[in-house]
Amino acid sequence: MGSRAASGLLAGTVMLLLLLLQGTQSVYIQYQGYQVKLESVKKLSDLEGRSGSPRLQAKSLQPLPCYHPALPLDLQPICASREAASIFRSLRAIAGDDCELCVNVACTGCR
Repeated sequence: MGSRAASGLLAGTVMLLLLLLQGTQSVYIQYQGYQVKLESVKKLSDLEGRSGSPRLQAKSLQPLPCYHPALPLDLQPICASREAASIFRSLRAIAGDDCELCVNVACTGCR
């Protein structure tokens, strides 16, 4: 009886470790030479939702998230690009498309 309990405990521990390991793996998006985490792109959308004043938007040469102190580190190099706004738009579109990320087995064309 004791070995069954130990076996069950071991199986439960293994399952917990697998779940934790799966949660630590990040999905990356590669676009125009930039590699960013999917989580960062999702944070980008949140930052844009909390944009500053319309006056700052009108004067900005860069997208507003570039001025936000909470911009994830992996997105910061994009701000140096002249195409930062279009790159951010494309990344958000990719992040919203499960087939583009190949996370849905029903999608065709995933590699």
